[in-house]
Amino acid sequence: MRRRILLAILLAVAVTGAALGIPLGVVAWLLVDNLARETLASDAQKIAASLDSDLAENKVLDLDQVLVAVPPDGRLTVRRPEEPPMIAGVDPGTDLITETVPIARQGTVELAIPAGPLRARQTQVTVGVVLLVVLSVGTGTVVATVTARRLAKPLRHVAERAAKLGGGDFRPDPSRYGVGELDMVAEALDASGSALAQLVQRERQLVGDVSHQLRSRLTALQLRLESLTVVTDPEIAEDARAAQEQADRLADALDELLAAARAASEVGAEPVELAMLMAEIAQEWRQLLRSEGRNLRLRVAEGLMARVTPARLREVIGVLLDNAKRHGAGTVTLAARRGDADATVVVEVSDTGSGIPDELAPHVFERGFSGGGSTGVGLALARALAEADGGRLELSSKRPAVFSLFLRVPRPGDVAHVRWPAERVPR
Repeated sequence: MRRRILLAILLAVAVTGAALGIPLGVVAWLLVDNLARETLASDAQKIAASLDSDLAENKVLDLDQVLVAVPPDGRLTVRRPEEPPMIAGVDPGTDLITETVPIARQGTVELAIPAGPLRARQTQVTVGVVLLVVLSVGTGTVVATVTARRLAKPLRHVAERAAKLGGGDFRPDPSRYGVGELDMVAEALDASGSALAQLVQRERQLVGDVSHQLRSRLTALQLRLESLTVVTDPEIAEDARAAQEQADRLADALDELLAAARAASEVGAEPVELAMLMAEIAQEWRQLLRSEGRNLRLRVAEGLMARVTPARLREVIGVLLDNAKRHGAGTVTLAARRGDADATVVVEVSDTGSGIPDELAPHVFERGFSGGGSTGVGLALARALAEADGGRLELSSKRPAVFSLFLRVPRPGDVAHVRWPAERVPR
């Protein structure tokens, strides 16, 4: 985009320079020629007037009297019928510029100068015009570069924000660009991000509520049916066993639906090496914390892998670091370690501040609740995003405040297009 904008502006400047420079050069060339000829013709007119006066008084023509009007490098030639030409001045060569003026008694005055100096002046003027055009194009290039950068940078930023939005990064971005149309796009992306965040949270809550309610009802139904299978009446027992079989199938179908819903929400999840990703995140936030006189420490165990969507993990950790920056104090620590169970990895964000009051701790993940004047959206959104990847976000310590993100360790089947060796069995 930047290259296209730059080329378009440069093309416009070049066309404008050519459209103005070429006619201006031609006009300058002709103007120098006309001025030189007009000056030469004026000198010839003065000489002719002086010679006409001598001829009217029947005096002998004396060219020495008019030699002062002859250019230093010019030649004066006076021609009259039946008389030899009278010549004064120097030989200007063969490439001449000549002006002829008639005098009395059918005579003529011819004043000639060499064309070389005139051509040199014409060349100088033309070169000056060309340099002016080049200067204009150069100035246009600088303006085009600045303009292209000013337009292309916001466009790239908008494209990156749209890509992050598609990857699950719903965090609002306060950046604005000073261009009305791009600012409208940025505001629309912020509004879309907030709407999608609410949608994700509502979806997760709905799935959790529905699964809990259905599972509870099915469990109660299965217990009642199991008690009916041991009655003495064979018909009732047979019907109870058939009903229990249908209830078991319904429970299996519910498990499959919940698994499909989780798989759909985790469609972008992939095995990610945490050391590299968290180093990039820490580098970004370390500068922000240093501007407030605070430090960020990073501790990541070697070889840690987690199955996550990278954009969602960036968003969750970003929310936690932003929360520590806004409401915490002292050094912020970002750490990753293996969980107590081998199937989990724990990412922790903590600071050395005073922590979270007891009355606020149960509500920190509630949407719209904030104890520090913020919007109260960040932690609720972070939990929803963590759950969308099959993880869990908890407040593991109130003083000091420690937020723990539990992530799943990737299994062999999580890596696409890789054929894992089958388990060996004895022959």
